[in-house]
Amino acid sequence: MVLAPLALRSLTIRRRRYRAGVNRLARETSPYLRQHADNPVDWYPWGEDAFAEARRRDVPILLSVGYSACHWCHVMAHESFEDADTAAVMNELFVNIKVDREERPDVDAVYMEATQAMTGTGGWPMTVFMTPDGEPFFCGTYFPAQAMPGRPSFVQLCRAVDDAWRTKRDELAQQSAQLVDAIRRDPLAGRGRLRPGLAEIDRAVDQLLTQHDDQRGGFGGAPKFPGTMSLDLLLRAHVRTGREDALRAVDTSLDAMAAGGIYDHLGGGFARYSVDAVWLVPHFEKMLYDQALLTRVYLHAWQITGADRHRQVLDETIGYVLRDLRHERGGFFSAEDADSEGEEGRFYLWTPEQFREVLGDRADAAAAWWGLGPKPNFEGRTILNRMHGRGELARPPEIEAARQELLAARSTRVRPGLDDKVLTEWNALMIASVAEAAAATGNADWMAAAEQAATFLVEELRPDGRWLRSWQSDGGARHLAYAADHAALVDAFTRLAEASGRARWIDEARSTADALLDLFRDDDGSFMTTGRDGEALVARSKDVMDNATPAANTTAAVALLRLGALTGEARYQRAAEDVLELLGELAGSVPSAFANLLAAAEMDAVGLTEVAVVGDAPELVAAVQAAYRPNVVLAWGEPYDSPLWEGRAVPSSEGRSGLAYVCRDYACQAPVTETGALEAQLAGRRGA
Repeated sequence: MVLAPLALRSLTIRRRRYRAGVNRLARETSPYLRQHADNPVDWYPWGEDAFAEARRRDVPILLSVGYSACHWCHVMAHESFEDADTAAVMNELFVNIKVDREERPDVDAVYMEATQAMTGTGGWPMTVFMTPDGEPFFCGTYFPAQAMPGRPSFVQLCRAVDDAWRTKRDELAQQSAQLVDAIRRDPLAGRGRLRPGLAEIDRAVDQLLTQHDDQRGGFGGAPKFPGTMSLDLLLRAHVRTGREDALRAVDTSLDAMAAGGIYDHLGGGFARYSVDAVWLVPHFEKMLYDQALLTRVYLHAWQITGADRHRQVLDETIGYVLRDLRHERGGFFSAEDADSEGEEGRFYLWTPEQFREVLGDRADAAAAWWGLGPKPNFEGRTILNRMHGRGELARPPEIEAARQELLAARSTRVRPGLDDKVLTEWNALMIASVAEAAAATGNADWMAAAEQAATFLVEELRPDGRWLRSWQSDGGARHLAYAADHAALVDAFTRLAEASGRARWIDEARSTADALLDLFRDDDGSFMTTGRDGEALVARSKDVMDNATPAANTTAAVALLRLGALTGEARYQRAAEDVLELLGELAGSVPSAFANLLAAAEMDAVGLTEVAVVGDAPELVAAVQAAYRPNVVLAWGEPYDSPLWEGRAVPSSEGRSGLAYVCRDYACQAPVTETGALEAQLAGRRGA
């Protein structure tokens, strides 16, 4: 690495002049960027103005990428970006750009690839030094205000970068060229094509089970993430094969998470991950996408087992989102921060004295229920949990009354910061989950919430026919939407059509799928992150591996298969099959990073069963929706252009109110009118 051996030199810093009070970020819609609007750093948002200024001054660009709910982003901001002396160094030596990774996942993906290539790791805040043409030459994450063993202080780093820029630019250019070559490599280049079958899927399930922590739940050690897509793949395996070990692993993980501090036992919803291996100490930020993905796993587990504890977590998680992360017009906000009043987790922590102040003589029983004793479990206070009673969540009446009082008392505290931007992709994930949950439970309020959120997206995030990525009430919608947005929307609209019986959502799914194919599809059949009409970055990335959210390509495979089955459009199915073939080889080797693709592969290998309910037969619709049927699609309610509806009507002469047709492999069974007969036909379908 060029910068490592460079001697640090003293430098007299002249404070560059910029407008007093606020910098350019004050005009941005991102709450994260606006958090930095009053920094003494002369921040630019991402854009040509910043690059032109760097070229004019012949200085590097310092790119800092983070997001609103990121704890260490706040730490670095407080230590360095709010410090006038540090800001003076930054302003003198660089043009400084701030990026919200959630608004600009394309920028984040390109430079995270460079960071991982250079350091072997990544994370946020991400700190990248690059040329005025956007070519990175030094990358890292958090840098402290004071030097630590093996890590220079941030100011030392800035001065070393400046010295290298002025005295060793040729070496920097070579380093930059190597990084650019690395990030421009197509992750699918040179790989064989393999369309996974049931044998490959079963081997992946076996591998996931060997990685599962059968005692504490989850996969691997600390830090521990929910692994939602892997858990859902195990549930699919149980439905298809009857494997009890797969279901047992999911139950263990769901019970462990719901007992730990990662779950909010007063207000519902989950923190992003646990810093330990037992789910007790969370990283307290709450992300919309986690609520969406965990909602569907608890839903599916409840549908399979009928366990009240899974249903309770489902209800409380959706309840949290609708209460605390919902715009008055229906869109869902992105996240709540980990910090409040400058402390991580302060909003969620309790002492015995605080319990007694709220509950009086009833405090002891409530403290025993939530593990609040004289010995705190987190920095002098206690994270509420049920780890001493894992799997026992049903609250007796007196405990439920205490929960409501404690929640009311907690609501008077200073809340963590709210990131109130509405992201298309994350909203689509939540809409899909809420719609599916509404259909399975018959909850009309949830159905209305899902439809209202979808309507909000259509009205606000597609103002001129092109989907956009992000909306915020102060500035409206910005940034062209990405492949992940489009793929998640196709899935959301498709599931909303199945849940509501409204044809308009199939129309929306079709038009969005067409845009996905037109704007993002690469020559090999996979999907690029950015559209052909998007900004040209130093590299054009391709999102293929599931992470905290499902990858654009894996979501596209799931969504296009299901839409193709409902509409009879073979081009959607062929596009999904291309993705399956391109990613199949990778998926077999790293199933935890491709669980969502393997879900699509199972649909493809088993074959989707199509159910059409014509006429007025809510009991037949409910019979399909109540159970977890991962390889079934449902058409009902308002007809739309599809072979599932062609020539199908209820014969009035026979006095029937509705008929259900079960079809597979281009053949349909005799229509039925009774739920028992329908369930029997579905039970005869392998993997339905």
